Amino acid sequence: MAKLKISGKELRAIGYPEGPVISIAMNVMEKNYKHEKKEEVMELLRKILSAPVEYENDAVLGLIAEQLIPKKETEPGETIELNATGIHFNVFGGENIEEGATHQMELASRLPISVAGALMPDAHAGYGLPIGGVLATENAVIPYGVGVDIGCRMCLSVFPINPKELIQREHFFSRELNEATLFGSPGLFDTATDHEVIERKEFNELPLLKGLQAKAWRQLGSSGSGNHFAEFGIIEVGEKDAILGVDAGTYIGLLTHSGSRALGANIANHYTKIAREKRRLPGEAANLAWLNLDEQEGIEYWMAMNLAGDYASACHHVIHAKIAKAIGEQPLTMVENHHNFAWKEMMIGPDGKMKELIVHRKGATPAGKDVLGIIPGSMTAPGFIVKGKGETASVSSASHGAGRKMSRSKALNSITQKELKEQLQRHGVKLLGGGLDEAPNAYKDIEVVMKSQSALVDVVGKFSPKIVRMDGTAPKKWQKTNSMDGE
Repeated sequence: MAKLKISGKELRAIGYPEGPVISIAMNVMEKNYKHEKKEEVMELLRKILSAPVEYENDAVLGLIAEQLIPKKETEPGETIELNATGIHFNVFGGENIEEGATHQMELASRLPISVAGALMPDAHAGYGLPIGGVLATENAVIPYGVGVDIGCRMCLSVFPINPKELIQREHFFSRELNEATLFGSPGLFDTATDHEVIERKEFNELPLLKGLQAKAWRQLGSSGSGNHFAEFGIIEVGEKDAILGVDAGTYIGLLTHSGSRALGANIANHYTKIAREKRRLPGEAANLAWLNLDEQEGIEYWMAMNLAGDYASACHHVIHAKIAKAIGEQPLTMVENHHNFAWKEMMIGPDGKMKELIVHRKGATPAGKDVLGIIPGSMTAPGFIVKGKGETASVSSASHGAGRKMSRSKALNSITQKELKEQLQRHGVKLLGGGLDEAPNAYKDIEVVMKSQSALVDVVGKFSPKIVRMDGTAPKKWQKTNSMDGE
């Protein structure tokens, strides 16, 4: 028997109002009534619409009913105390992790919803979860556990081109980086690129997203600022890996790092505010407020987060498609991964049973068994194509980069243009844009970071940057000393 499929158009036809109830009803019925006859399911939906109060306490249908019942005035959120002791979490490369990041992870471990956690070797302090923090929760998602730049990701295309061409045709490759994307704020294209992600139903079904669609369309394929980049470099593959599927040799690689732009930032800020209003946590832990996944706001955030993640991926694909067309080559393969996201994953819960948990990776790379990812260094340091080992001690995660050892303000005040120029020349790197706040000296040693997580990932390839493009606007006066763009 074919699985049940219901469209928003069909729900509107029987009287369902525009809004989140459309997508919630579709998801609930397609998941829980997937083998029922469609006409019977539609009749049940009509009954819920005509008398939602009668279904208010139903464990499944109540999710739909509560959307149709007129809302009462919002009551003050509940005050929640942290647990006296936190869950155990493993720390990798702790000798190079600042105290502030560890303290933030300790706070997160004391949340009543926390089940498992880990701190990656590139970790440093952020907002909510530390950057490099991994936290598994039960039936709850923390918007600031995902971060502001939802779905921020790495994307690497491997081209069968002799790396010598990066030197022989440096002007050509530099020009293509300049023409393929926009950096900085607002980063709006005059002519928007068509892509199916802009037609997603969520833009019509979630009120917050309706006002963000037009800007998201014009930002599609842009790259943001701060530590975001697009760069050409040399890929070295020592031996063929069955998962990567690329023969041993050297190649030209296109590596990009960016996220969901204004779309993700608006989603994060909107739902963090709601979470903080619903669940008031003490002082420093306030940004760890969560939304349950069986309440309206939690369902909405989950839908919006996944849209933002797909949008971030689409931004990369637009850039890579433009450059592939310009250089006249299709990539042998593409490797990509989010590192600001939350996933539903099967893990052992606090009762010792296997169950579905929500795994937040704030600036951390998914490293499940045989899962490919990219861990970059800096504008002069190598990055690595890695394959996860599925290590439970790290909640199947690894670092998302080298990690900052200097805040932006400290980097701006202590690194000179001369030092940056000398480093670029020493490593044979051409920099287009970029600033002292992103200088190599501001980052930890990627080789040390990789050694700290040798139990978490296998290295299957190496990427050495040669032509690097970043935002060229003057750095902001960073008010938050540990701020990192893309959090």
